[in-house]
Amino acid sequence: MEFSEKRILVVGGSSGIGRGIAKCFLDLDAEVCITGTKKDIKDYDLEDVVSLKSKYLQLNLLEPQALDNLVIPFDSLDVLICSQGIVHYKRKEFEMEVFREVLDLNLTSMMACCQKFKPLMTNAGSNIMLLGSGASYNATRGNPAYSASKGGILTLVKTLAEAWAREGIRVNGIAPGFVATKLTEVTFKDKNRYQSSLKSIPLARWGEAEDIGHTACFLASSKASYITGQMITVDGGLGLS
Repeated sequence: MEFSEKRILVVGGSSGIGRGIAKCFLDLDAEVCITGTKKDIKDYDLEDVVSLKSKYLQLNLLEPQALDNLVIPFDSLDVLICSQGIVHYKRKEFEMEVFREVLDLNLTSMMACCQKFKPLMTNAGSNIMLLGSGASYNATRGNPAYSASKGGILTLVKTLAEAWAREGIRVNGIAPGFVATKLTEVTFKDKNRYQSSLKSIPLARWGEAEDIGHTACFLASSKASYITGQMITVDGGLGLS
């Protein structure tokens, strides 16, 4: 797989899984633009290939008109990846204001990104990928908004894939298991909870952001040209039990 002269946009690519995805595409010679909520990519205090080679745009999808006003540095787009997402713990998601916020960012903004950038996806083999979760399939204790948003992504992937297949756009999702990011630090920074979580993972380790990135690169490649409308689970076997 190689992506020289391919243009990739990773919404939410400034940290966590999104950053791992951006790195994998950069390693395969793609042109990559990422978005994040901070003013400058240097504000993330990370020195890697993403900081050095990607183009960066500030974008807060919870701000009205922010997406409408965004202008990316590409006149065409080969791959759109939506990896934005939030979660609130301590049963905060049972509060309707918080529930709406999570749904707005985790689900509604993904549809908005697809609608905004689809007109740029005129090249053969264009791809859209939406980041789901194990919560796309299962209840998540204490997090009704997160679970509902990730479940919605599952059927959004299928619906958009059917709608846009004849235009040459493939739409797929990726459902990560446990990956050490800011969203999951409540678990991996707690020694007891972390060790307990390993008992549920047949491969006996948490995933890395690049595990998800490699999957994204495969789905965007010609090797996956007959795959659309699928949510690919990347969880070390967590969902098997």
